[in-house]
This record gives sequence, structure tokens and C-alpha cells, in this order.
Amino acid sequence: MNLSFKGLAALLGLGVTLMSDTAGSAADELKVGDKAPTFSLQGTDGKTYSLADFRGRKAVVLAWFPKAKTMGCTAECKSLRENGSALRPLNVAYFAASVDSPELNREFADELDLDYPILSDPSKSVAEAYGVLNPGRGVANRWTFYIDKDGIIKAIDKKVNTARAGADVAEKVKELGLASE
Repeated sequence: MNLSFKGLAALLGLGVTLMSDTAGSAADELKVGDKAPTFSLQGTDGKTYSLADFRGRKAVVLAWFPKAKTMGCTAECKSLRENGSALRPLNVAYFAASVDSPELNREFADELDLDYPILSDPSKSVAEAYGVLNPGRGVANRWTFYIDKDGIIKAIDKKVNTARAGADVAEKVKELGLASE
């Protein structure tokens, strides 16, 4: 009798699950059409923001960045601020987010005179849920999520151009039809 390991395990009634190199990573990675993970995070304006706060009311843009006060993150956050006049009329909730402490993000937001909140996820649990946590570096990958009013992911940008981030977000919101009145 020629049985494979899996066949032998089944014959013996063992609950054996074979694991592959991709287990827990690509198989679980969020994709367009998935329900966005819920979050409740402190913003640099002192308020706590939850995805549920916007359900049925407006789309949410969540722009994850690696580390406050670094060159690329500074360029990205400034670009979002500089394009506020294009973003605000779209009536979407837009946030930058990192795994930095609320205190560090508040300092960073104040230095850049930001007119939108940066969300802090120091426990890294929300970053993990979104699949953005870079385990080797302990920071978030620079990915932007576009979430509709129903909490469904409509796009994920994994190739963010930091200098054009704000303009690109405004264009993508329009392209996806996420703007609300």
C-alpha cells in the first residue's frame, strides 16, 4: 500500500494540517473587495477615530507610513496637507497612520502644521490586521487603503509616491467614486 503522509494521517484519524511557506501571509493578505478591519485609534488632535464612526456616512482613506520625522514620511504627510483643498471637498475621512506613539505623532503633526489627524497604533495590532506591519523592521509599510462607506476595501496602493501622495489620493478617491456630498 502506497500512502502519502496526508493519506496516512487521514487513515489514522489525525487532524494534521500541512503548512506551506505562504501560510499566514499571502493567503491572509487583504485585497480589494474584503471588509476592512475595524480600528479605534487615537489621533493627533486628541480624538479617537473608529472605522465604525464613518459607516454609511463617508469613505475612509488610511495612509500608513513607516516612521514619524523621517524624510519620506515628512514628504508624504506634507503632500496630504498641501492637497487639503482638493481632498476636503470630496467629503472623505482621510488619515495618515503609523505605529509610533501618540506623543511622537503629535509632535510630528505640530512640526508640519498638519490639518488632518495622524492615527497612532503603538500596539501594532491594527497594522497587523491590515497586513502593513513589516516584521523585520517593526514599522508599517507605506500602503494606502481606500475604504467605502460600507467598510469594503476598494483599492490598496502599495507604491505610494511620497511627493505626490495628496494629489494621488484625491485622484484615486474621484476615480473610485468614493466622494460623497
